[in-house]
Amino acid sequence: MFTGIVIGVGRIAAVTPLADGVRIAVDVGSLDFSDVRIGDSVAHSGVCLTVVGRRMVAGNPCLEYDVSGETLSCTTGLNEVGSRVNLEKALKVGDPLGGHWVTGHVDAVGEVVAVTPVGESTRVQFRAPPQVAPFVARKGSIAIDGVSLTVNEVEDRADGSCLFTVNLIPHTVAMTNFDRLTAGTRVNLEVDPIARYGERLLAYARHFAQTPESLPETDVLGGDGP
Repeated sequence: MFTGIVIGVGRIAAVTPLADGVRIAVDVGSLDFSDVRIGDSVAHSGVCLTVVGRRMVAGNPCLEYDVSGETLSCTTGLNEVGSRVNLEKALKVGDPLGGHWVTGHVDAVGEVVAVTPVGESTRVQFRAPPQVAPFVARKGSIAIDGVSLTVNEVEDRADGSCLFTVNLIPHTVAMTNFDRLTAGTRVNLEVDPIARYGERLLAYARHFAQTPESLPETDVLGGDGP
């Protein structure tokens, strides 16, 4: 579990093909990852990966991760040497909850539509594909490349997608890889988990409203019935 508060940027230093996916070595630079052990989880631009090893690449200490073909098929930015990735360690008991609940399970890949300077900040408009558009809400939270951000505006499109905007303050840009954002840049999107569970409850209710005779004897909101 994560909160979308990135601690810095790493760089993919090596990519090794596997039977199904790749093994990547990530150079964490001057960031302190001395407390991270084999088997721990680290978010890479919003994707939760498990540490499987440590090794040196070009004289720099790196953490290694196995990335499956399935993960590569539904994310972006994890299989190219030189790619910069936003890093966040897994949440520990007692850590501050500075952002929102982020699972590290990316829902879809979005795309930058426009980048506009607004005073000291930067206004960025993204396109979210149809499978996640219903979960993007004005003043709601969304994780973009692992960064917890607040949605300012939402515009639904005829094709089922939506356009939404966020505002990036200078500190956020300095701590992340967002200085690379231009029109067409692809990003990992994860919607607020609360929205996903809400949609599942509604879908469940709609399904059994059509076939009430098959409704289980379960109080969905209150636990098992008598």
